Amino acid sequence: MSRRSLRPQLNQIRSWVRQGRTDAWIAHQLEVTVQQIQAFKREHDLEADGDGAGEAPEEVDLRAEDDAAIAAQLEAEAAQRAEEEARAAEEAARKAAEEEARAAEEDARKAAEEEEAAEAAEASEDGEGDGEADEARPRRRRSRSSRARKRTTAGRALEGTFDHGEEGYGLWLDPAVEDDPVYAEHWAGHRPVEVTIEEDQIVIRRAGGDEDDDDG
Repeated sequence: MSRRSLRPQLNQIRSWVRQGRTDAWIAHQLEVTVQQIQAFKREHDLEADGDGAGEAPEEVDLRAEDDAAIAAQLEAEAAQRAEEEARAAEEAARKAAEEEARAAEEDARKAAEEEEAAEAAEASEDGEGDGEADEARPRRRRSRSSRARKRTTAGRALEGTFDHGEEGYGLWLDPAVEDDPVYAEHWAGHRPVEVTIEEDQIVIRRAGGDEDDDDG
């Protein structure tokens, strides 16, 4: 409690002393210490049986009443402090519960996002696998189609026999060759040819093929 000047309260203190108010009650009313009241009373000779005591009328001793009033006031202040502390504790508990609820909600949200991300990644991987399979299938179909076109252009494979005997060398083809449309269009009849012999194949070409094509 800060020290303050009590001189402005001289008359009030004198009146309370004459009424029999206790030093504790006066100190409480003026918000000072009991020691300050006692020192002020000695300094100004303010005792109940001192200045003008013989002339003052007899008054009732109020010390017990003062003590009771001070005790009641202190008790009320203590109760108020306890109530404020209880409210503060309740508010702190409420805030802690809200923080915990928010943290739990945030954890749940993050877990849901992670699960969604994992599902999306898995779906993306599945989609890429399907796409690769789809791309592979058309390529296989195109490859078969390309081979079919080549076979159509080059004609189907036929068996043949390469003969070399006393009368010379010859190439005998499968009689089915006459049914081959490419043979019928380009090779039917007696035509001179050029033969190129290599290690793994013998290539037969029409002799003067360009001129024959022009004449035809």
